Amino acid sequence: MTRVVVVGDAGLDVVARHSGPVVHGGDSRASVTIEPGGAGANTAVWLAACGASPVLVARVGADPAGRQVHAELTSAGVRCAFAVDPEAATCCVVVLVDDTGQRSMLPDRGANARFAPGDVDPALLRGASHLHLSGYVLLDASSRPAGVAALRAAREAGLTTSVDPQSAALVYDGFLDDVRGVDLLLPNTEELVALTGSASPASASALLDVAGAVALTSGAGGASWVDADGVLSVPAEDVDCVDSTGAGDAFDAGLLAAWLTGASRRDALLGGVRAAARAVSSVGAQPPVPGALSPR
Repeated sequence: MTRVVVVGDAGLDVVARHSGPVVHGGDSRASVTIEPGGAGANTAVWLAACGASPVLVARVGADPAGRQVHAELTSAGVRCAFAVDPEAATCCVVVLVDDTGQRSMLPDRGANARFAPGDVDPALLRGASHLHLSGYVLLDASSRPAGVAALRAAREAGLTTSVDPQSAALVYDGFLDDVRGVDLLLPNTEELVALTGSASPASASALLDVAGAVALTSGAGGASWVDADGVLSVPAEDVDCVDSTGAGDAFDAGLLAAWLTGASRRDALLGGVRAAARAVSSVGAQPPVPGALSPR
């Protein structure tokens, strides 16, 4: 079983599905659930569902939410290597989901914002084949040194690496320098625009001096793999979008689970698209029912 170290956020998502626009200063009826979340945690759980053996490295608070997150992830097949912060609370994200399944997020990274280089135990890298870094670790200046250190340690240990930029609005000057040398960069279309100025998959070729390959998600437009051999694209699966929260995290996991076991570029993309389709088909950012989602 492929062992993958995931470095990223873990917390709770408060998901509010509302009908019609949110009334400013008034009441808007909604269906509210509380789910495990955090981009790193989402990817780790989807990796487990896809047949990999994930270890999640994150920082949580010394509070009931942190204990709940640890228990939920462990039951989903994720090994949790958590630093426990005695002062900051566990991450919490309020997710507003509209009638079309599109989400707006109000994140409080909490203890994750205090993630530090010492939170990554080098022993975790022994026996692993890959390290995946959620870009939120880099996008916050307070946790950025830990993300950079994790990538460096993984390369020195001989692991392959991947990074999901996570948020186009938060991409900063110097981001590409911080991820230079990564094997796989995993942006969506908006993040590609922030990095290259273009939404065209072909523009990702400009990033090949930074990453060995780029795997791009384009929502209903499918996904593309860009490397020195050119651009390869696959369509999205035709499913009803109930909640888009975590779709990119699921795509990362499905693609990595296939790619790390030697799948072709096309089959890796299809693994990512399949996981993303399952993610948008239900409420919440993680698999609704435990069980294998093995790559085809």
